[in-house]
Amino acid sequence: METPVGREGIERLNLQRFDGKRFSDAPEEVVREMLLEIVVEGRPFAAIACAGIHLRELTAGFLKQEGLIDSPAGIRDMRISSDRVEVFTCGSAGSVPPMPAVQTIGSSGSRGRRGFEMERKQKTIGPFGPKLDVQLIFQLMDELLAATVIHERTRGTHCSALASTRGILAAREDIGRHNTIDMLCGWALLEGVDLADKILLTTGRVSSEIVSKAQRMGVCVIVSHSAATSRAVRLAESLGIVVVGYVRGKTFIVYAGAQRVKSDETPKAKGQRRKGKKVKSE
Repeated sequence: METPVGREGIERLNLQRFDGKRFSDAPEEVVREMLLEIVVEGRPFAAIACAGIHLRELTAGFLKQEGLIDSPAGIRDMRISSDRVEVFTCGSAGSVPPMPAVQTIGSSGSRGRRGFEMERKQKTIGPFGPKLDVQLIFQLMDELLAATVIHERTRGTHCSALASTRGILAAREDIGRHNTIDMLCGWALLEGVDLADKILLTTGRVSSEIVSKAQRMGVCVIVSHSAATSRAVRLAESLGIVVVGYVRGKTFIVYAGAQRVKSDETPKAKGQRRKGKKVKSE
């Protein structure tokens, strides 16, 4: 049996909990997973595994990342139901590329051929954006971890956020870290927010695709609670993107762009709200 919980991206399931001695019935909050069908110009384009929240932002950000739109004006109409979004675009950027089949985007954020084609065409965007000092890095990570409301209830999501040097502007959670970044991309697109001086925060691993997404958004700084991959490091260096990762307690690793991270201040890190708890990376 299951009970949907509004638009929170959470369901309540009757499960079995083992307490070290015995099993017992336990109503538990579990993060929702559903397939969102995206239809462009009447043609099925993608099916994205997601939690079913912030669908307008997720769709707009995904289409921008795929190169189908580059501004809100590129969307002529968007019709949203519980598990389907129909999009009608306008202008040359809205032409649907030939696809052999519908892309199924798993919660891990796997992507199709178009993403790799766009990666090869990426150009350097740095060195721009804010310089970081150690205190700011710790402060923003504290704020990000404090924003993980669904994760605190289900332990099943990633969280990403866009921030200025003054703090977080918007935070989004989902079952996949790629979805959270697409949501933020859509939020910035629809709200008209310039990201050139903003910082992308995430709880998830920084892969080359995450760096690519940041580049396509125009973001020059990534700060993560988790680690980065070798390909992400090389790509970030080539694009001029700063990557700071594994921010835990009073330590972190600068994977790319070390010259833009200031060390002339003694960090006074706040105790992170998830001290001693692990954030699962996909």
